[in-house]
Amino acid sequence: MQMRDFVVRFAGEGGQGVVTSAEGLAQSSTQVGYHALTFATFPSQILGGPTWTQARISVDPVLAPGDDVDVLVVFNQDAYDSHHQDVRKDGVIIFNSSEFELKGDDRSFGLPIDELAKSTGNNRAANMVIMGALAHLVNMPQQYLVNFVEERFNRGRAEDAEVIKSNIEALTLGRTHIAESGFVLGELAPAERPAYKQLMIKGNEAVSIGAMAAGLDFYVGYPISPATPILLYMERNLVGKDRVAYQVSSEIESITAILGAGYAGKRSMTATSGPGMSLMSEGLGLAWMAEIPLVVVNVQRGGPATGLPTKTEQSDLFGCMYPAHGDVKLPIIAAGTVEECFYGAAKAIEWAERYQGPVILMTEMALAERAQNIPMPDLSKIKQAKREIYTGSNGYLRYAGHDLTPMPIPGSPGAYVANGSEHDEMGDTTHLGEHHVNMTERRFDKIKLLEEDDYEHEQQENSIAVVPWGGSKGPAREAFNTLQKNGLPVSWYYTMYLNPLPPKMLEELKKKDLVIVPELNYQGQFSSILRSLGVKAESITQYTGLPFKARTLVEKITEMTNARLKETVRV
Repeated sequence: MQMRDFVVRFAGEGGQGVVTSAEGLAQSSTQVGYHALTFATFPSQILGGPTWTQARISVDPVLAPGDDVDVLVVFNQDAYDSHHQDVRKDGVIIFNSSEFELKGDDRSFGLPIDELAKSTGNNRAANMVIMGALAHLVNMPQQYLVNFVEERFNRGRAEDAEVIKSNIEALTLGRTHIAESGFVLGELAPAERPAYKQLMIKGNEAVSIGAMAAGLDFYVGYPISPATPILLYMERNLVGKDRVAYQVSSEIESITAILGAGYAGKRSMTATSGPGMSLMSEGLGLAWMAEIPLVVVNVQRGGPATGLPTKTEQSDLFGCMYPAHGDVKLPIIAAGTVEECFYGAAKAIEWAERYQGPVILMTEMALAERAQNIPMPDLSKIKQAKREIYTGSNGYLRYAGHDLTPMPIPGSPGAYVANGSEHDEMGDTTHLGEHHVNMTERRFDKIKLLEEDDYEHEQQENSIAVVPWGGSKGPAREAFNTLQKNGLPVSWYYTMYLNPLPPKMLEELKKKDLVIVPELNYQGQFSSILRSLGVKAESITQYTGLPFKARTLVEKITEMTNARLKETVRV
């Protein structure tokens, strides 16, 4: 029976090409029609430290990194000691015999990766040695990899031919050497190339492109893991007339800069992580109070404080939805896939302009650094974000009523005084309670302008629902598919829009006997918010710095569902 997918993990030290190997395998596979998804985790130092990446190659669309490892490629003894237990019983372990020897594991085979690469005259060809060996294990045609090498290294340079030749030689050497071991996994089923165009992209890149597609004018940022690649992408690509991208000296400067840009009529954005969100708290409160459009992207990592700066978590939901002191509840969009990083960023820019205020887009480390092939984004679905601008005469009451009012642009007609104090309808500072009541209700009422009944739902008739959010969507969906095959009576609900929630979805969830929320935090943050809205929600939590395994969720959801069904029968 042919394999429909396989999972490869590369483990070693930072700087040994661990990440490059996984991404190269994924990219070469997608070029011939396979689906691929990578997961990377590494320490926070610049070089060295235990690093591993995982690539899942499949005939079918990939939802999660995969539970079990088919092939483990280890570059040192520590990597083997840490990861060999995750290899399935009939899997294969390839170790770099140029660095160390491994004895006592009959699944292992030594491959002199460095020596083989050097023999080609190209020390950088070590990744190709590995890819050739992996291709043999699943009987992947050599031509697939040759085509990848020719496309990747044909850049119009004088030395291209020699580079291509050495890399193809490295592929052949890796394939030949592992063939001598006798190890095989089986044959990977032929690729079924999708009928649509695809794009191989990482989550941070997708966020950047999505925001630009929605008409982003102004981006500033301060480097912080794992959000820094967004800043780098913007500096290279947000160019041209009336477009600005630059690096500032702190997250406080980031938030105040985009406040000024939003106030001046520009579509503005920054990206940060948990510590930066903390520093932006007061600025977000000002944006809420003064009703100034802007977007902050929070690429979540483990916390609090410095925490786990290069690990994944979903523990910033409280801090994003309620970032400032006083009565504040910001609009939240949480992307669950690389594709949603694109559409979520575009929607965040649109939302900010539509309701005239701050919007938070939440992603997380596992999405930011994930490389995945997605359908080419449909730009026709992206609305150019445009705020309603005041064009009348002076004497205008900027904050009158509870409906959206056109926004004056400084230098144009219409009185507009924006500061952090409470104000009256004109915008003048006041401490009178009646004005504070009126303005508070106005700010909260405006969020209703963002309500959209856009959500996924299946098997709605079941009284128990699985409702993941953010990056836990993939493992949860894979688990749900298994539960469906097992006949467990659960329904599926999912949306990117956490505040405001789609009204119809919230109405349906309130009728459920139990809503199960898989989320990567200790407190069960989203289920707590759902309970405050009248939903009987309970969380499945994990806070290891790693994403859920689908198998874990199958076990937990089955256990919780059966327990609740027994209680219902007793009643």
